Amino acid sequence: MHMFLVVGVAVTFGLLAVCGVAGIATGWVVPWGRSRVLRPTLWGYSCLTCAVSGATWIYLGPLAGSYGPLPWIGWIAFMAGLYLGMLSQRPGRSGARKTTS
Repeated sequence: MHMFLVVGVAVTFGLLAVCGVAGIATGWVVPWGRSRVLRPTLWGYSCLTCAVSGATWIYLGPLAGSYGPLPWIGWIAFMAGLYLGMLSQRPGRSGARKTTS
């Protein structure tokens, strides 16, 4: 069972890293994210950061059975990558108000 988890995580983070490199190099964004992503290069950096730091967290933490400071640094970097992804998206409508009639 451990091997299935390791392979599944490797494939997932590998695909995320490939999407990140494609976003950085060419500005390509996955089809389901194209409507919301305003800054594709920042989105690519977000994906690459999440892939590297998520793999650092999972392979040095839960899958390795050790919980030193390095996996938690990977977790914090993963959260920073999610924040970059949030910044790359189109801002919401803050000025729009609902009116009742």
